Amino acid sequence: MRIAQIAPLFEAVPPKMYGGTERVVHWLTEELVGMGHDVTLFATGDSTTSAKLVAARDKAARFQPNFEVNGAPYMKLLELVRRQADQFDVLHFHIDFWPFPLFTRQPTPFLTTLHGRLDRDFAAEIYPMFPTAPLVSISDSQRAPLPGLAYAATILHGMPRDLLRPVAEGQGGYLAFLGRMSPEKGVGSALAIARACGLTLKIAAKIGEEDRLWYEEHIAPHLGGPGVEYIGEIGDAQKSDFLSNARALLVPIDWPEPFGLVMIEAMACGCPVIAFRRGSVPEIIEPGLTGFIADDVAGAVAAVARLGELDRAAVRTRFEQRWTARRMADDYVALYRRLMAGGAVKSSGA
Repeated sequence: MRIAQIAPLFEAVPPKMYGGTERVVHWLTEELVGMGHDVTLFATGDSTTSAKLVAARDKAARFQPNFEVNGAPYMKLLELVRRQADQFDVLHFHIDFWPFPLFTRQPTPFLTTLHGRLDRDFAAEIYPMFPTAPLVSISDSQRAPLPGLAYAATILHGMPRDLLRPVAEGQGGYLAFLGRMSPEKGVGSALAIARACGLTLKIAAKIGEEDRLWYEEHIAPHLGGPGVEYIGEIGDAQKSDFLSNARALLVPIDWPEPFGLVMIEAMACGCPVIAFRRGSVPEIIEPGLTGFIADDVAGAVAAVARLGELDRAAVRTRFEQRWTARRMADDYVALYRRLMAGGAVKSSGA
């Protein structure tokens, strides 16, 4: 099958450090190549891939000061794809609504995986204007704000089976927080949970410029004191050790998380997850098997006391059963074939 993967241009594929969407695009692309498909990746020139690479921008640039500077590379990206569209069996976009005006008016089958939240005002303004554009949600809960769109499937993320592995069994005795330092990710709640449990919280997180003022006011004053250790942003090479040595990963989110890669990264390391009941969490965490779901800080504290009930080897086994990149790729290939065959778009998901 001739497949085009079209990635965002804010980060390289894969990203050097933090970057969820670009990581998923990389994992999917590499898995499809490994399965024998002819894959072309449209991304930034500093990307690394086994597929053919078409660069729409020399290197990644996360933030740009105005729309013209930010938007021009996306216009170039769309035109590069359009000029080659008839060379592919399917076009798979990961860039939100950008392809809709152009690619709903051409014959090559295409789909767009939605990687972000849909409860923003702009989403309600633009997505319903293209009621036939085939969409993939990354959790059923992601669809809730805009349930009437042309969802072709919900395909949950997966990651390479052996990218992260258990190297310890929680001997570090600490609770872990991994991801992005922002209010919606719940760092403040993680601090409260760890303190109530009398355990150290180790934080491995990116601090983006958009969140720096909030971080300086609300989180920085707590760092450096007893029971809190900020180790900075980490990459895949450090995650197995960080997560395997933790008693649990805390995911006390305060937003409708569309997926949450950190949860399956923890499972790959045999690390249980304690997460708040928001967004995709009930679709990912299996209480009593891979972790616990809590409704508030008190519930999370109670869950920490129950960690001894969980089998960390079973957490890893469940990861292998549900969360591999091969399962994700198989799901997408089945959808590609359905779209190529002209099958019905809308699925029976949420």
